[in-house]
Amino acid sequence: MLRTVAFLALVSLPCFAQQPLSRRVRDYSNSLAPYVSSPQQIVDKMLEAAQIKPGETLYDLGCGDGRILITAAERYRAKAVGVEISENLVKAVNETIRRKNLQDQVQVIHGNLLNVNLASADVVIIYLETGSNDLLRPNLERDLRRGSRVVSHDFMVPGWKASHVETLDAFKRPHTIYVYDMPQKVKK
Repeated sequence: MLRTVAFLALVSLPCFAQQPLSRRVRDYSNSLAPYVSSPQQIVDKMLEAAQIKPGETLYDLGCGDGRILITAAERYRAKAVGVEISENLVKAVNETIRRKNLQDQVQVIHGNLLNVNLASADVVIIYLETGSNDLLRPNLERDLRRGSRVVSHDFMVPGWKASHVETLDAFKRPHTIYVYDMPQKVKK
């Protein structure tokens, strides 16, 4: 029964329901979270909460379909770097970037987000589970400089204190946006 419930929960996610099971398992077996795209309204709120200035560099870790990257480049004139483990999503995002002629502003790295140097980031966007945020936290603490911001959709970064938290009801459920100003130190 538990296996059936877990499977039904997995296939109820929009991104998974559109793909055969073999592709879902293959593409996401090494990821820190399943691919679930943030609604555009939430993307807009996250970027607004990040207070992005033109010319700043934004990293979206687990960039999925690239909507955060593209919105940051188009609306805020930011440089945007995405990291995505799914080769299929990387190909699709790169095609969108070419179609929108954003190659000078947006780059997507195919790889594991835990292996990326974030030293050039002014803003880091994450939509990972709390446990994955905890795994990522040492990298953020090591790489990000004073004044950088981390914005997390729905899941807090354990041990950190958010400078701003915003909750909004959209798409039949509450969404929480956590904003963290660097440097952050883990609470003992």
